[in-house]
Amino acid sequence: MKKILLWLVSIGVLAAALLVWTGWWYSQQPLKVVRGTAELTVPRGMSMRQAANKIRDSGVGVEPRFLSTLARFTGLFRPSGGANQIKAGTYQVKTGITPWELIIKLETGDVARGTVLLLEGWTFRQMRAVLEKHPDLEQDITDLSEAQILARIGASHEHPEGLFFPDTYVFNKRDKASSVLSSAYRAMQKQLDSEWKDRAPDLKRSDSPLQSPYDALILASIVEKETGRDEERADIANVFINRLRAGMKLQTDPAVIYGMGDNYKGRIGRKGLETDTPWNTYTRDGLPPTPISMPGRASLHAVMHPKGGDMFYFVARGDGTSKFSRTYAQHKQAVERYVLKKGAPQN
Repeated sequence: MKKILLWLVSIGVLAAALLVWTGWWYSQQPLKVVRGTAELTVPRGMSMRQAANKIRDSGVGVEPRFLSTLARFTGLFRPSGGANQIKAGTYQVKTGITPWELIIKLETGDVARGTVLLLEGWTFRQMRAVLEKHPDLEQDITDLSEAQILARIGASHEHPEGLFFPDTYVFNKRDKASSVLSSAYRAMQKQLDSEWKDRAPDLKRSDSPLQSPYDALILASIVEKETGRDEERADIANVFINRLRAGMKLQTDPAVIYGMGDNYKGRIGRKGLETDTPWNTYTRDGLPPTPISMPGRASLHAVMHPKGGDMFYFVARGDGTSKFSRTYAQHKQAVERYVLKKGAPQN
């Protein structure tokens, strides 16, 4: 009787060992995926067995029962409450992944990522169009007004222009478009607050032409549109700050163009300069009421740390650089040289 019992125990041990070895062997076998790559979305609350079925249905050559059994056996997904350990999200599965790696991917939430690039100088309309067309984002802003979008991301401002920091944003696929906007908004607030606290001493005086971070944001958005050369931004910021101090009109074409909206057809013309809008800096004093674009870090820094000096004018040379002048007479000479001969814009 003892020999039979010992024999049965031995058989059981061998069977268990064989089962463990078989499970481990299976867990290390590369899986085939139809078309090489499969993408699937696991909703919140899905069980491992349900996820395994969805994985198979997406084109991954896996047996759902074996995958879920292996997951439970390894202890990563417990029979009770196991579904809570599966991270919701969109996953990308490629040929060659093993069942073990697939289980780890689900358990750790190694979801597929998407990226979107928001460029310096873009308007809110341009940025919104890019987000609304992005194939990896769930659209939740398409039918919202600008005010509703601002409310959704927790912004207290009345106008969305310039409130979002231009950068490359990485997100989980199928995240909401508003989540990217929220990240860009927080990034701009952080950058703006940091630059404002560290602004030049003369901009901290009570008579500073920039009385708030929002004022600085408005001017930075203008500087962003005036030049693409980082080394000139502090000079251009200085010109506009000098004009504000002297009570001169800013007379910056990008703001006029922004105010023209769809009426701008490539040329401002005399009518554009004379037609009053809140952003027409030829007809109105001071800063426009809102930013006109998304300023980057370089423009924000330039406005908070203008170069200094008594320059009041600048004109594009036509080669990407600008000629700065102290007096209007000097500016006229520069205009004659660079604008009348080359057709470059002036300010």
